[in-house]
Amino acid sequence: MSPSAPLPVAGLPDAGAPPAKTAAAPIPWPSEKAGYYALFVIVLATFLSFFDMTVFAMLAERIKTSFRLSDTALGFLLGPATVLAYVFIGIPLARLVDIFPRKYVLSAGIAVIGSITALGGLAQNFGQFVATRLFVGAGGSAHGPGSYSMLADFFRPLRIPLVFALLQLGFILGVTLGTWGGGQLIAWTSTWPETSNLLGLTIFNWQWILIIVGLPGLLIAVLFLFVREPPRRTSPDVERLVPENASFGRKLVAFTGFDAVRAINRRGRVFYPLFAALALAATESQGINAWRVPFVLRTYGWDEAQIGNVLAPMLLVGMLLGIILGGVFVTWLGKRHKDANIRAAAMIFGCTTIVSIAAPLMPTAELALGCMALAAMFGLAGAVPQNAAIQRIAPNEMRGQVTAVYLFMFTFFGALGSFVIGLVADLVVGDPERLWLAILITAAIFMPAATWFMYRGIRPYREEVERLEAIGR
Repeated sequence: MSPSAPLPVAGLPDAGAPPAKTAAAPIPWPSEKAGYYALFVIVLATFLSFFDMTVFAMLAERIKTSFRLSDTALGFLLGPATVLAYVFIGIPLARLVDIFPRKYVLSAGIAVIGSITALGGLAQNFGQFVATRLFVGAGGSAHGPGSYSMLADFFRPLRIPLVFALLQLGFILGVTLGTWGGGQLIAWTSTWPETSNLLGLTIFNWQWILIIVGLPGLLIAVLFLFVREPPRRTSPDVERLVPENASFGRKLVAFTGFDAVRAINRRGRVFYPLFAALALAATESQGINAWRVPFVLRTYGWDEAQIGNVLAPMLLVGMLLGIILGGVFVTWLGKRHKDANIRAAAMIFGCTTIVSIAAPLMPTAELALGCMALAAMFGLAGAVPQNAAIQRIAPNEMRGQVTAVYLFMFTFFGALGSFVIGLVADLVVGDPERLWLAILITAAIFMPAATWFMYRGIRPYREEVERLEAIGR
């Protein structure tokens, strides 16, 4: 019952209430063929997003040299510039996932990502480059919530772990092919004239790469239009997120995502440790992703093509193993513990901590890249149980927004990581050639703290799962 509805008199029917409804028939599940097509297109969109992001990170030293940036400014461009728009409009945009057909929201998002990435190839200065990254971040803000929400309505609960694992293929292929392909594209375009003119604009040779990798997003946007929108599987006894007789103020609160924030706060003991662990881990893991190419270039003297040739196959093997490891491990724990998702994540975080601290201390580039690949393996192994945990405890009618808040923590603090490493490199270390030390300091502070918070989340998560089971959810 809505809070604003009149209360019935005890023992008498509510004169203002509609006739009692019989129990609604269960909503039939969509065909799995339609679901797997949707999954295929979502994986393609995820692939392109991470391919573009990885290639952009591969260009870091070229951008620094061409625009004469400090490490702090470069760190800002690699990270925070992509999420500033997310801070203000990301969660409201994710609200669109809960009120409009998700295929249109996802289609528009990938079209923005691709076209704005290509426009980055025309940027003439640092400010214009920052502007393009702002719009790329805004375009991607609804992709994660929309994807998870749609797939959760396409597939039965028993299928969800497999589907979420397959969804990671877009991330894996985007990162690995972006690492290899980015190196090859940089080697290819480095043979071109350093600058050229296009429509009166001066274009650096590496900027053509952004134009090349951005435009396919428009094709994927069209493929989303052929996805069949699944019915939303909200329980009939769940209160509407925005009742029809709600005031404008209440509707505005719901649209901007504050209803989801309130829902999270009501279960803060469950959500807050998970959010804190994710934020700390993302700061380190995404920060090193942005800086590993400059780290290897400066520490070991390799070029981008060498890095791509060695790191890409390591990442591919490591992340594929990560999916298998995460799925098998959490399934095994699930037979013994109700808190298997968070228990598994805490153990995996501990492994990630060890290899993350070891990476910048390695004597050779091969060993350093190997440790980074292991960190990626453990990171992906931990992603599956974390995502499943949030979907398990999030209120169904706010799933898109709660997922958006959770992914916002990953996106925002992950993007902040590159800036943090840049600041440490400039203000603490003070020597660009000792970038490895800035990476070591960041890993040694953030990863142990993340592991501790995830461990602290085990018991509250278990109690919440038991509560939900008791009420039949």
